[in-house]
Amino acid sequence: MLRTENRELTTPMTPLLLGHRGARASRHIPENSLASFELCLRHGCDGFEFDVRLSADGSAVICHDASIGGMKIEKTDSRRLLLPTLEDVLRQFSQRAFLDIELKVSGLERHALAALHHHPPQEGFVVSSFLPEVLAAVHAFDATIPLGFLCETQGQLREWRESPAQSVISQADLTTRELVEQVHAAGKRIMVWTVNCAERMREFKEWGADAIISDETELLVRSLR
Repeated sequence: MLRTENRELTTPMTPLLLGHRGARASRHIPENSLASFELCLRHGCDGFEFDVRLSADGSAVICHDASIGGMKIEKTDSRRLLLPTLEDVLRQFSQRAFLDIELKVSGLERHALAALHHHPPQEGFVVSSFLPEVLAAVHAFDATIPLGFLCETQGQLREWRESPAQSVISQADLTTRELVEQVHAAGKRIMVWTVNCAERMREFKEWGADAIISDETELLVRSLR
């Protein structure tokens, strides 16, 4: 059985500090790379968010955009893409980082669950998506998997109560103290992205956000630790 119990997503005094696509602000290292994830942890973050897509040969590869180097990921074999895979990330980091695993497309659900069973995260994780059908599919396959409901518009945000997700992952401009209180009152947790201003980081911490996701990983740690 897959261990799905998460490390507690913290009290208002100690939000999880997560890098966005790793240490994204460090321009000398590509985002969504193993090196960027490693740097994020060296900066002192608890973990990181990263993006997963499906290649033509059915590999779960790590990339934010639908294309890379002029190649459409869904139409290209993983050997040509030269991208890390979800298995690579879990193999290297499942023992020492909280993982926010964002599924960018439908069809990844079984791949993600198989990888998680093979390398169960020990420091907590969440499988997140903007796509309600993806969260519903993961929940149908395994209702014990912790899910994250991603939203960046008011229209999306209005649906958070109906989602099976235990965590609401809201864009910073949508996140108010009232929303934090409502999410907590519903027995769910709230994670905020992408927060790159120290003042806003401290504000979300004061409001009781359970996790803060940032490109500026050094600033995040310096401001809140």
